[in-house]
Parts: sequence; C-alpha cells; structure tokens
Amino acid sequence: MSYQGIVANGTIILDDGVQLPNGMRVEVEVMPEPKTVSESSLASLLKYAGMVTDLPADMARNHDHYLHGAPKK
Repeated sequence: MSYQGIVANGTIILDDGVQLPNGMRVEVEVMPEPKTVSESSLASLLKYAGMVTDLPADMARNHDHYLHGAPKK
C-alpha cells in the first residue's frame, strides 16, 4: 500500500487525511521535486537568446500577424 504526503516541521502529513495506527512500521521513499514548467522552459529557451537579429521591430506585439496572418495590433 502506498500513500503520498508532505513533511511539515519534521512530521509526515499524509494526503487526504490518512491516519495510520501508532507503532505501525513504515518505509519512507523521498521523491524528487518535480520541475516546474517555467524552469525547464526557460532553460531550454535561453540557449536561443540573441541568436535572431533580423526580426521586425514589432515582432513581439504582432507575432500572430507574422506567423499566422492575423491583423496587426
């Protein structure tokens, strides 16, 4: 049987209010922190920073126009 939870002030608090009997032996497996989208996305995008130098001055504002033909803002 497996439960998940968090550690708060040195105490393991199980999700969904699960309570185990006092004295029950348990095995704790520490799980890696999941990467947030912003960390992994930023790291992968930063390698391209400054590579393109010939874009229109209003590219950020009107990227939908240049990429998909939408009206300019």
